Amino acid sequence: MMRKFGLIAVIAVVAAAAAGAQTLQDGFFFAQDDRFSSDGWRNQVVLEVKGGKITSANWNGTNIIPGVQDRKGYAASNSAAADWASQAQKAEQYLVGNQNINFNQYNDQGVTTAISGVTIPVKPFFDLVRKAASSNPVPKGIYNKDGWYFGIAPDFDPFGTKDTALITVVNGTIVDAIWNGVFRDANKSSKIVESNSGRYNMVRLGKARSEWHVQAAVGGAALVRAQDPTRIPVKADKKTDAVSGVSIMMKDFLDTANRALQPAR
Repeated sequence: MMRKFGLIAVIAVVAAAAAGAQTLQDGFFFAQDDRFSSDGWRNQVVLEVKGGKITSANWNGTNIIPGVQDRKGYAASNSAAADWASQAQKAEQYLVGNQNINFNQYNDQGVTTAISGVTIPVKPFFDLVRKAASSNPVPKGIYNKDGWYFGIAPDFDPFGTKDTALITVVNGTIVDAIWNGVFRDANKSSKIVESNSGRYNMVRLGKARSEWHVQAAVGGAALVRAQDPTRIPVKADKKTDAVSGVSIMMKDFLDTANRALQPAR
C-alpha cells in the first residue's frame, strides 16, 4: 500500500511539472510592471525561447531615481543592487532549469524557499514571466545589440537640469524609453519625481497644458514608436510638432537617447 501511495505521489509531481513546462512560441518576449514602485524601480523581464523552451531569462529593472541606470548596470557601484542582481540571476537560472512559468511556491510577501540563495521576493519575476510568455514576440528591430542603454546630457540647461534617457532594447527593438532628468540642485530628486510630486509646477507656473512627467511619458512612448531618435524632427527652439501632447523642449532628450544608443547600433 505504501508503495502505491509513493507511485501516486511521483505521478502527481511529474504531472505538475509537465503542466508548468508548457511549450512556448519561439522568439523574444518582454514584459514590465505597469508602474514604478515606491522605491523608484520597475521590474522588467526578457525571455528568449528556442525550440519551445526558455533558453534565457533576464530579470532587470528600470527606475526614476536621479541619474541611475538600469538595476543590473547599477550593481557595479551599489552593493544593494549587486546583491539583488546576484539573487535575480539565481531566479533566472531556476526558471531556465525547470521551465515552469507557473511557479507559485512563495508566501504572501512573494518570498520563496524553493530557490537556493534567493531571499528577495520572486513573485514580481514570475508574474512578468507569465505576462511575457502570453504576449506576442518582439519583432526584429534595427539595433544590433540588446540591453539597457543610459545617457545623460553633457550640460545643464538654463533651468539647471540635464535630460537623461534610459532605453530598453529587445531583439533589436526599443521596447521602453524613459525620459527623465537631473537637477543641478543636489537636494532635488529626478525631474519625474519632482514633477509627479507637484514640486515642478509647470502647469501653474509655466502655463503648460500638462505637467512635465506627463509630457515626458508621451515623449518616451513616441521614441518607442519611432525606434530611432533621429526620426523625430525638432525645430530651432528644440521643440517638436511631430508628437502630440509634448510642448516641452525635446531635442536634448533625443540627442541624449541617440548617444546612449550608439553601442547598440
